[in-house]
Amino acid sequence: MLSSGFVKDVDATYINSLLLGRIPESYKGNYGHALLVCGSKGMMGAAVLSARGALKSGCGLVTLHIPVPYETVLYQTVPQAMLSLDSGKHFSCVPDRLEKYTAVGIGCGVGCADDSIAALRDLLKRAGKLSCKMILDADAINMVAMDRQCLEVVPAGTVFTPHEGEFERLVGKWDSSEHKIEKLRNFAGIHSVVVVLKGHNTRVCDSEGNIFINHTGNAGMAKGGSGDVLTGLITGLLARGYAPADAAVIGVYFHGKAGDIAAKCLGMESMNSGDIADNIVIE
Repeated sequence: MLSSGFVKDVDATYINSLLLGRIPESYKGNYGHALLVCGSKGMMGAAVLSARGALKSGCGLVTLHIPVPYETVLYQTVPQAMLSLDSGKHFSCVPDRLEKYTAVGIGCGVGCADDSIAALRDLLKRAGKLSCKMILDADAINMVAMDRQCLEVVPAGTVFTPHEGEFERLVGKWDSSEHKIEKLRNFAGIHSVVVVLKGHNTRVCDSEGNIFINHTGNAGMAKGGSGDVLTGLITGLLARGYAPADAAVIGVYFHGKAGDIAAKCLGMESMNSGDIADNIVIE
């Protein structure tokens, strides 16, 4: 159990200290391959938005594992991404040749069908054997909460990105802000993972109980799809070569900064998650 660790306010200086440079004489293979397992009937927008986030991360390649009936949607909206096709109408099987991916993000719009839970458990086991970096969001977190066998095989270093409702499904209720932070540190420490607890001043907690508080972003980002963009961005950063906690902190910072740019240009009421993706600039 972890009851302590440092607390750090994240600013531009700290972010700049983490950023990796690009090699002048390089090619796409130098910058990693991100896989996003996403989308299902009625939820293909989540796949599109997560892809747009990943494509802004600096990673070399992005592949989406999506249900085969909906491949045309992705060809038309994110032609920069490649596709891996699931034979079902939702996530039901582990993508082929998992070893070629540097990082895997799963959860955006995948649903929580029984065969999806079984496939997630299989994916986690295989990723652990391959030392593949992972991020779990949305429905993937809900599936882990539904089936604790999944939690038992989550690879060390995996990034969880829950909002408070999803986090409560994982750890149970809390009775104060202090109790919530205690649960955050304990979950990250016990399972050797990184947790991005989304909300006002999003908190990133690493497996040592250290908490990084973000100060970019605004209430205009409380719109459907914002989290999908963040998941794609962090997955791409993991593929790009960042350590899990650093990828999470950097992703949250630039996601929030993009939201601030969108709010300045369009207003908090009128901005949407696509505007966040449009305004991600990592430099």
